[in-house]
Amino acid sequence: MEPLADLLDRAADVTADAGRPDLLARLDAARRRLRDPHVRVLVVGEFKQGKSQLVNALVNAPVCPVDDDVATSVPTVVAHGETPSATLVLAPPDAPEDPGTPTAPATRVEVPLESLPEHVSELGNPGNARRLAYAEVTLPRRLLADGLVLVDTPGVGGLGSTHAANTMAALPSADAVLLVSDAAQEYSEPELEFLDQAMRLCPNVACVLTKIDLYPHWRQVAELDRGHLAAAGARVRLMPVSSTLRLHAARTKDAELHEESGFGDLVRHLRDDVVGHAGTLARRSTTHDVLAVTDHLLMSARAELGALQDPAGSTAMIEDLVAAREATGELRRRSARWQQTLGDGVADLAADIDYDLRDRLRKITREAEEAIDTADPGMVWEDFDDWLVQRIASAVAANFVWAHERAQWLAKQVGEHFDRQGDVALPELVHGDSQEALDLVARLERVEVERVGPTQKALIALRGSYGGILMFGMVTLVAFGMSIINPFSVGIGVIMGGKAYRDDKKARVKRRQAEAKAAVRRHVDEVVFQVGKDSKDRLRAMQRVLRDHFTTTAEELYRSLDDSVRTAREAASAGEADRSGRVAAARAAVARIEDVRAAALRLGEHRVEPVGVPA
Repeated sequence: MEPLADLLDRAADVTADAGRPDLLARLDAARRRLRDPHVRVLVVGEFKQGKSQLVNALVNAPVCPVDDDVATSVPTVVAHGETPSATLVLAPPDAPEDPGTPTAPATRVEVPLESLPEHVSELGNPGNARRLAYAEVTLPRRLLADGLVLVDTPGVGGLGSTHAANTMAALPSADAVLLVSDAAQEYSEPELEFLDQAMRLCPNVACVLTKIDLYPHWRQVAELDRGHLAAAGARVRLMPVSSTLRLHAARTKDAELHEESGFGDLVRHLRDDVVGHAGTLARRSTTHDVLAVTDHLLMSARAELGALQDPAGSTAMIEDLVAAREATGELRRRSARWQQTLGDGVADLAADIDYDLRDRLRKITREAEEAIDTADPGMVWEDFDDWLVQRIASAVAANFVWAHERAQWLAKQVGEHFDRQGDVALPELVHGDSQEALDLVARLERVEVERVGPTQKALIALRGSYGGILMFGMVTLVAFGMSIINPFSVGIGVIMGGKAYRDDKKARVKRRQAEAKAAVRRHVDEVVFQVGKDSKDRLRAMQRVLRDHFTTTAEELYRSLDDSVRTAREAASAGEADRSGRVAAARAAVARIEDVRAAALRLGEHRVEPVGVPA
């Protein structure tokens, strides 16, 4: 990163000399990005697949809780540090109703490293009752020294599936994803669905097959998994590993066992394909900003130099610059086409996202009602509740992925108003973590099964049998002179009493089914309300980001053209006595800027010709 820092320093010097504080702000933003070398890798997967043990094996330290009966309930972020430490980051309180009231910052609490499992596990912190946003762990490890940050996430299935939606919301801001699945069985449908969504949000995804030391048939499972990946069109790596062998190899310093564990391949992937790729992206992003800044500076510098060298021919050049300035001035107005495209696009996107979410949840509601009609919901409520929560979380995650793709498409549509070749810089559309809208949704109301004791059963049967005994007793009394209570009337009473009990049992089941359907509809309505509000908030934030970004772009371009017009006019009206000295100074300024631009081209491996003055 040192050559990039030096490039930014040189670009800042020429920008300061040109008196462009707006472009200096852009270079300062690039410098801040460059100073943050963190490369975030999300370790995701279903419940109890070996994610925490994988992280522990990578850093050779028990930083994440591992136990057959303990599951992760809070994300754990593992990064490089000079000394081992653990910090709990508490979620800030709910946002105040008054928009002008600042939100309280997150609270950070340092804890002993060995006590971390008590705070981040489901056993010590069930359901994240302590409202932790995440836990931070720092370790002096060479693997992490280049900025690699490992994030151990809660399971996307099993435990409350709201974790899946939160993990999905974090994917666009991640540099890479490791999808973890153990060798007990081949990929399940939810895993393949999550992989498809992850690949659409994060371009750098790899699969890890864990626990190969426990399952002798892991090679067959690996081949089946590769077949599923090929069938899904997922061109990702699958790396079988054994965390147990890796930890034993680290203790015994056995390099051969380390390679046999599969972690050699995984470490090389993280070092070369993840950290190395992130470095390439940082270089391209930095050089892109420098090239954009130098293009703005060269526009004004070359206009001045051209007017000084050829005062007679400068009139046509100035007219072209004025026309370009007027066209750029249109972009600054509220009625500009890009503003209309952005406003209409956000309105359409909001309607489409709401429709997509409602359509997905309507299908789930129909499936739930069909499932309720086939069984007594009171008897299978626990399984039904888990199924419904997972299906809703999956639908919300799919809706989020689709919304993110549409937002990116809208950003490109707006960008085309500034550059028809589509090479305009686009802002980062994802800021912060998920608002965890599903956490605000109350649990599905439980349908209780009322207990019917022997006495109540007898009373139900007695009420049903009373009419039968009386009716048939009267018939036998009139016809045969028998008493009202006789073997025939008692037999009919038993039959009708049994039928009354069965009918009452069916009625109770029907009542529970009706209550279950009503509970499902209320639950889905609340999901639509909470997630819909979250989606609208995201869209408004995205609209503000795009509006501010492209407004700044229009201001920069207008300022550059305005400076070009002003300097060209001043140069054209300069006297002969000052012309020779100003020509030399202008040539030197252009040469300095072109040197910076050439250095950016070399570092960024661009193949672009220098930008000249508009014809």
